[in-house]
Amino acid sequence: MQSKVVCIVGLGLIGGSMAIALKKSGFASKILGVDSSGPNCIKAMGLELVDDTCTLEQGVAASDVVLLCTPVDSICKLLPMVLDLAGSMASRPNGCPVIADMGSTKSRIVESVEGHPHRSCFVAVHPIAGTEHSGPEAALPHLFDGKNAILCNITQSDPDAVATVEQMLATMGMKVSHMDAQSHDLHVAYVSHLSHLTSFSLALSVLDKEKMEGNILTLAAGGFDSTVRLAKSRGETWAPIFLQNREFVLEAIDSYIKSMMLFRDALDIRDIDRLHNLMGSANDIKRVLDR
Repeated sequence: MQSKVVCIVGLGLIGGSMAIALKKSGFASKILGVDSSGPNCIKAMGLELVDDTCTLEQGVAASDVVLLCTPVDSICKLLPMVLDLAGSMASRPNGCPVIADMGSTKSRIVESVEGHPHRSCFVAVHPIAGTEHSGPEAALPHLFDGKNAILCNITQSDPDAVATVEQMLATMGMKVSHMDAQSHDLHVAYVSHLSHLTSFSLALSVLDKEKMEGNILTLAAGGFDSTVRLAKSRGETWAPIFLQNREFVLEAIDSYIKSMMLFRDALDIRDIDRLHNLMGSANDIKRVLDR
């Protein structure tokens, strides 16, 4: 495997963790960092996540692979610009650099470059990994180990670009699968986006109660901590995700409310058998999680 120059746009948790993994694996010989935040660039250099920071134009010109690791609304704005820059460099000895985004929504991002003359340079990716923390200091060396990565709409991408991205993800220890963007967004609304919304909602409920019952959090234990952990996630990251996937997130919320009402109704009429049945049905999730 020939090492590559990689430009990472967005030096937060995902971008920083990718920088560590790609340098350690040998996939990247040099990592350039681009971030609209000056402090983030300074932190990334101080933490040795990147070898140098530069402008977007400089990063695209100097790199074999460009990874967009910014919030999804920013990706939709940046991606056409990056493809314009990459296309103007197609005559380089290495040809057009491979462009990949790391957003957790895919349909809007793919639509943002529909019909672009250099669309084939782009590969749509969702690495399913993360924590509730943010910024360069949140980067982790093993964040992607054993995790899944979804590549979407690969028939619109150049096969060599897809192969490069798959090789990159494999060196990070990820398991790769393919899916169309619409199916991806539907599924992720239920297994990821709804989890975050539930966590935010629970946090708001408890904080509202805390205003009247100041000692309520002294009763919080492991179950509460694990359920509400995601509420520490940045709104700057998650609000655009919810809005971009609005249709499927609303569907997931309606389904969740329907399930909550089943429990509420059983409690309202003191029906312990119905509660047992509902929880017994829910226990079947072990079949999915333990496989």
